[in-house]
Amino acid sequence: MPQYPQTRMRRNRQTDWSRRLVRENRLSVDDLIWPCFVIEGTKQYEPIPSMPGVQRKSIDLLVEAAKEAADLGIPAMAVFPVIDPELKDEDGSLAADPDNLICRAVQALKTAVPEVGVICDVALDPFTSHGQDGIVRKGEILNEATIEALCAQSTVQAQAGCDVIAPSDMMDGRVGAIRSHLDAQGLSEVQILSYAAKYASAFYGPFRDAVGSKSALGAADKRTYQQDPANGDEALREVGLDVDEGADMVMVKPGMPYLDVIWRVKERYQMPTFAYQVSGEYSMLMGAAKRGWLDGDAVMMESMLSFKRAGADAVLTYAALELARRLQA
Repeated sequence: MPQYPQTRMRRNRQTDWSRRLVRENRLSVDDLIWPCFVIEGTKQYEPIPSMPGVQRKSIDLLVEAAKEAADLGIPAMAVFPVIDPELKDEDGSLAADPDNLICRAVQALKTAVPEVGVICDVALDPFTSHGQDGIVRKGEILNEATIEALCAQSTVQAQAGCDVIAPSDMMDGRVGAIRSHLDAQGLSEVQILSYAAKYASAFYGPFRDAVGSKSALGAADKRTYQQDPANGDEALREVGLDVDEGADMVMVKPGMPYLDVIWRVKERYQMPTFAYQVSGEYSMLMGAAKRGWLDGDAVMMESMLSFKRAGADAVLTYAALELARRLQA
C-alpha cells in the first residue's frame, strides 16, 4: 500500500454517500432478538427500576407487544418467566409442568404471531428457591440430575410450541442430552441455541432483579459452572463441545466485555454465533443516556455495530424494539 501523500485514508470518509459505500458492517432488523419478561395475570405491567424502559408484562400484553415486534420485522423473541416465589422449590419442579407460565406464554405467542420465532431459556434458576441453575445437594450442583430436569423442561417448552431451546445452565453434556431427548420425543425440528460461552459475570444483576432470582441467590454465586471471566481458550473448548453435541447456534454472554471471544468463536467454528447484550450492559448505557451523559440512540447503535464487527450474526438486546423503529425510520 502506498504511503502518504499518495494514500489519504480520509478521502473515503469525506462524504456521507462515500462512507455508506465503503461501510464494512451494517445492522438490520434481521440481526435483532428481543428478550422479554412475562408475569402472571391480565393487563399487568411492571416497570423494572434497574432496567430503564423495560417492563414485565402479563401474557396478554406480551402478545400485543409481540405483534408490534412482528410488524417491525424482528425475527425472534426470547421469553423469560417471572415466577411467584411461593411456587418455587428446591428442585425447580415447576419447570417441567406443561401448564407453567412460560409454556402458556409460548402457546399464546405462537397462536397470535406464528411468524415470530420464540426462544425459551432452559435452566432452573427462575424456578428454584435457591436461585441456582441446577439441582443442589449439600451445597453442590449435581450435573447429571440437573440434566435430567433440563430434558424434562425442554420437552414441555418444545411441546408448547417453542421454536428454539436455549440451555443457559452450563452443565457438562446438557446439549447432547437435550438433543437426544427431543429427538426421541419426535421434536427433532426444534433448534438448540446453546449458551456455549456463558461467563460468571457481574453484569447480570438487573436481569436477576427482573426475574426475582437475585434475592433467592443471596450471597451465593455460580462460579462452579459458569466460566471464569479471565479465560478465553476455555470458551473455545466449551463451544466445540456444544457444536459436537448438536447445537444449531451458539451464544457468547455477556456481549461487549467479551467481543474478543465472539471473534474467536466465529473464526474457529463458522457457526451461527449470537451475542447477548446483557442487562448490565443495557442498563449502563440507558442509565447514562437518561442522565444526559450519553446520546442513547447513538451509543446503542454503535454497540450493535461492534457486535457485528466482532462476528455476531444476531444480538439479543432489550433495545430491540427501539432499534427496529430507528432502522425502519
